[in-house]
Amino acid sequence: MSQRFSISSTIFFALAFALGLYFAFAAVQGPSGILRRVQIESETAELAEERDRLRAEVDRMQNLTHRLSDKFLDLDLLDERAREVLGLIRADEVIIR
Repeated sequence: MSQRFSISSTIFFALAFALGLYFAFAAVQGPSGILRRVQIESETAELAEERDRLRAEVDRMQNLTHRLSDKFLDLDLLDERAREVLGLIRADEVIIR
């Protein structure tokens, strides 16, 4: 009888150990595990940087749009954009290539 008890207790502890290993593995590698959390935090930081960069670009574009609007016309910016986009030059300028 004591031998049977020791076999059943051994099986019980082996199953408990295997179950503990399974939950430990799931806590580290699972879909809600530690490694996935680190990966998500890294992606969050990268996306926040990209969001900030895009916001700065949108602000810059809004500033340029405002400066080219009828309410606020920046002649230097208009001249620069006409030269760059349309290839315009003034009559008194000489182009050297």
